[in-house]
Amino acid sequence: MAISFTISHITPLVFFYLLLLSSSSKTTTATALNITSILSSFQNLSSFSSLLCSTSVASDFTRSDPITLLAVPNLYLSLSPSSDVTRRLPPSSLGDILRYHILLQYFSWTDLLQIPPSGVLVTTLLQTTGRARSNFGAVNITRNPLTNSITIQSPAPYSPSNATVLSLIKTLPYNITILAINSLLVPYDFNLMASETRPPLGLNITKALIDGHNFNVAASMLSASGVVDEFEADEGGAGITLFVPTDGAFADLPGNVKLQSLPADKKSVVLKFHVLHSYYPLGSLESIVNPVQPTLATEDNGAGSFTLNISRVNGSVAIDSGIVQASVTQTVFDQNPVAIFGVSKVLLPREIFGKDPTVVTAKPGNAVVGTTVPPPEISPSPENSPGLSGPASHLSSPPGFREEIKSDGQRYRVQSCIVALCCIGLYLLV
Repeated sequence: MAISFTISHITPLVFFYLLLLSSSSKTTTATALNITSILSSFQNLSSFSSLLCSTSVASDFTRSDPITLLAVPNLYLSLSPSSDVTRRLPPSSLGDILRYHILLQYFSWTDLLQIPPSGVLVTTLLQTTGRARSNFGAVNITRNPLTNSITIQSPAPYSPSNATVLSLIKTLPYNITILAINSLLVPYDFNLMASETRPPLGLNITKALIDGHNFNVAASMLSASGVVDEFEADEGGAGITLFVPTDGAFADLPGNVKLQSLPADKKSVVLKFHVLHSYYPLGSLESIVNPVQPTLATEDNGAGSFTLNISRVNGSVAIDSGIVQASVTQTVFDQNPVAIFGVSKVLLPREIFGKDPTVVTAKPGNAVVGTTVPPPEISPSPENSPGLSGPASHLSSPPGFREEIKSDGQRYRVQSCIVALCCIGLYLLV
């Protein structure tokens, strides 16, 4: 009886402790980064936050890489030359200016104070788009050894655009740091006048697809759903990039995928899942560094959801939806601010279709005559992608950090098994 009393008294405590231990590993799972929610706590950054939203750059933020955001407070954003830039540029060009303020490395304040006087070169989100010439999509960060002041500027010699770090706004360790700077940074060789005078395109997307002679199903679905009007409205903003499945891709869908039977709202999400809210010519897709790209469906459903993984595999652009791997087979239309590419498969989002193995093993789509499309592979993770290494790469995260993140799921499964075994053992003892 004594043993039974002791164990029955201890069992709930042990069980509760093990449950807490088990659930703690869940909390380390990566979640989407909502930058507008983070910035909403800082009223002096409200204008900068609005710019991120109006240019759709806010949807570019994901948890795939640690980053440092260079934010300009309201006061400095209202002063020249920053005010001239925000007033003069269309959303597409202003979006690239803002991407230049997203560093693809995490810097704590201690990291910044350890930067050598000679400086470090850091890749920005703009560099990953392929729209920056040479390494002008990177920034050079230097520290004055006497005053410890931090200056950020283009790596180009005698660049007229530079900014000074004012203060640390917020840091989430090894995830994001937000720094206040005193001016917007303009990449070297960024043609402000050409961006200002770019005429609107006004492309009829449905007609362009019909003229392509191999996209009748997609054209019909876009027209019937009404989302094509939204796509065309975005042409005058940040631009768009469409991945359009060929008629053969629709014919090759597995029998268990009833695309036409989906409710109208879900069908609309699937179509938006094929569109990036930014203009990417083929050369930019081939040289893309940050492979995880948000789609128009991401904007409707929250950061981190409905993303595409884009990489270059065996000479072709590969697109991974999470359950389907497709290849770009042809360029249907490419003129700033709209790019339309044919793809070998219908991109099925895992948020709607789950991880059905019959979808993964679907027959490959038909490529364009005369074009050899190699089977795409799953693209490398962001930390293994080319272009993310650099002089300051040692600052991105402490040793073992990424390995810890990757092993969270495995630790959770092991701890769950321990909980189950302990419960069985204690029950038998009682």
